[in-house]
Amino acid sequence: MKLLKKVTMFGLLAGFGVSALADNPISTYHYLADPGAAADDDYFYIITDSDDPAPYNSNGYKIYALYAFRSRDMQNWTDYGIIYDARKVSGINDIWASGIAVHNGTFYIVFPDGGGGGIGYIKAPAIEGPWTNAVGQGKDKLVGGRGIIGCDGVSWCFDPGIFIDDDGTTYVTWGGGESTSRPNTDNFDIVKLNDAKNAPVGNGSHVKVNNLPTRKMLEASYIHKHKGTYYFSYSTGWQQGAPTIDYGISNNVMGPYTWKGTILGDPSMNGRSINGNNNHHGIAEFKGHSYVVYHDRRIAKGHNGLEIIPADDGKAKPNEGYHRSVSVDEMFYNADGTIQTVKVTDEGPAQIENFDPYDWYPALTSSKQKGIRSRSNFVQGKAAEHVLLPLSSKESWLRVSGVDFGTAATGFTVEAASAADNNKIEIRTGSATGTLAGTCTLKNTGNKNTYAENKCEVEGLKGIVKQLFLVFKGDRDSTMAIKAWGFEGSGTTPPEPQKPFSGKAWDIPGKIEMENFDIPGSGRGSEIKSYSENDSEDHGVENGGKSYREDTGVDIYKKATGYVVGYNQSGEWLEYTVNVKDAGDYTMFASVATDNSTASFTLSIDGKSVAEVPVAGDSWDDFIKVKANVTLPAGEHILRFAITGDWFDIDYMQFAAGKNAKDPDDETIGIKGFRVLGADAVANFDVFDLTGKKVSSFTARNIHEAKKLWRENPQSRNVQGVCIIRNRHNGAVARVRTTR
Repeated sequence: MKLLKKVTMFGLLAGFGVSALADNPISTYHYLADPGAAADDDYFYIITDSDDPAPYNSNGYKIYALYAFRSRDMQNWTDYGIIYDARKVSGINDIWASGIAVHNGTFYIVFPDGGGGGIGYIKAPAIEGPWTNAVGQGKDKLVGGRGIIGCDGVSWCFDPGIFIDDDGTTYVTWGGGESTSRPNTDNFDIVKLNDAKNAPVGNGSHVKVNNLPTRKMLEASYIHKHKGTYYFSYSTGWQQGAPTIDYGISNNVMGPYTWKGTILGDPSMNGRSINGNNNHHGIAEFKGHSYVVYHDRRIAKGHNGLEIIPADDGKAKPNEGYHRSVSVDEMFYNADGTIQTVKVTDEGPAQIENFDPYDWYPALTSSKQKGIRSRSNFVQGKAAEHVLLPLSSKESWLRVSGVDFGTAATGFTVEAASAADNNKIEIRTGSATGTLAGTCTLKNTGNKNTYAENKCEVEGLKGIVKQLFLVFKGDRDSTMAIKAWGFEGSGTTPPEPQKPFSGKAWDIPGKIEMENFDIPGSGRGSEIKSYSENDSEDHGVENGGKSYREDTGVDIYKKATGYVVGYNQSGEWLEYTVNVKDAGDYTMFASVATDNSTASFTLSIDGKSVAEVPVAGDSWDDFIKVKANVTLPAGEHILRFAITGDWFDIDYMQFAAGKNAKDPDDETIGIKGFRVLGADAVANFDVFDLTGKKVSSFTARNIHEAKKLWRENPQSRNVQGVCIIRNRHNGAVARVRTTR
């Protein structure tokens, strides 16, 4: 009953609207593949290669260049276009699936030269470049070809990954396929780079993954780290059926690793398998979340209303096997460090902060697009330049999500080229035909390579605008080129931190009702979320519960005890502002119900873990107490309750002063109407039938005695079946069956 029986959509944050348009893939105007991922404190970065050069009827890959994207909020992406082009760099051939890392402000990329001729290595001061050779000792490769070391007998010397550990040590992996000397249980190598990060230390070592299942290792090697554990992931390949991204874990970056499961399933959509299908991924942690990027085949044949764009040769309906797209979704860990299989979504991740319009953005910055194309002007030794090319006579627009205009925007500036009169950009809210905030008519510059600054006034743009559209209008297609844009105004809304639900922090010692978690904050730079919910559907309401705080998507429903938080899954969490009276030891008691023995949760104060609490039970209706000793600092703090083991309900938490303190609810009580056990130690109990109707009230020493007394009560003979007994004081409940 408690397990969800259908796939649910990931919810967006409170304050951000759910769009009818899909937000995956990140780009719908060109074909991208083989993504890698990295992050620093400010941005999440994605690099890809591109299937754009492949003709519509291609029966093979044509991949020559690397593209780059970045985002502050995981919804709005800046596309920098081609950042490195094998066709314009001497000494290298095609560029396929590559790896990226960023450390201390420097970016590093490893790429396969010619698909298998060696591993190239470049670096740059910014994601857009300029990129230069990072290989030392006068070589142009790290591995293979004219590199410092050889490919070590792997079948395909390609699909490299790069990982920089916490201490700055850099590792490069490569390999793929299967050869006589290197079977597909042993087809990847790893090498450590020297302190200068420009040459290997020794030759490569084989990467061992123990306990492999039937699906073997093929390609797409990748290493990431989470809470001190190393994860080695890879694609299982099309030769063994639908390709998956599997992984192993180790406490040593060099291995050996132990196989644990699947991160990502077959990237074909809606059960549509494709001959020769493959899979590729990148993983990075960003602002307290983990994300996986991957390629799929959503747009070559159309998906969920997305525009079907032609191949680069202009012909429609290209071969989807060789015209891929790149998407991103959030990834969650279980309590034991294993990874939950990623749920591939149309919506992509929730937006994690508002978009600041008062900056200067490359033109291809958006959360969704329609009726546009782009042009990359790559010059070796210079930062990448990517230009937006609207079609304009058709429906042509960019959408930006969750935009914080603060008090009000006053103007819009755009750097653009126009080869015709009457080209213009309309600024609208809500939709491409929504409320008009302003119109910028572009100066005719005579061609699409000469740019001019264009300004116009805007009105009505204030506060948080959920969806902002830049709509391109013109008499003829492809007569404008947009380089950059930005707004002017009074500045973004000042950040507002999360706050207690009732307006007052919960006192410790004292009780916390779990359904009354903090109200989220808002504004760029603040921690917007005060909760994390794996999906947006209220499953309490689905199963006959009463709705409460339904805008959050947190599964709150009403039982005899009152509101409880249920359907708890790993990766979800709730936060509470608390005021701890004195620094020192406390005992935490939590009222929980479950019918399994694998549930669990953790508690942390201001991000520092203070308790890991297992939960076990045999009934969803009988609430029991679990407890843990915690040491807390005095004053106001944020307490986070995080699910680490699936499926339990929780009613409240209560804190008592001292280690191994007595449960404040465990008091001696008496029973009014039956026998008196001491008037100074009694609690009231109510009895409800399964329709929620109260059928009796009395007092008892504890809930177990209340159950016994109810069975002995002659009144119980009038109520057939199961009843619920509730302690009015502490909310503890129990289920009791009576028979006539």
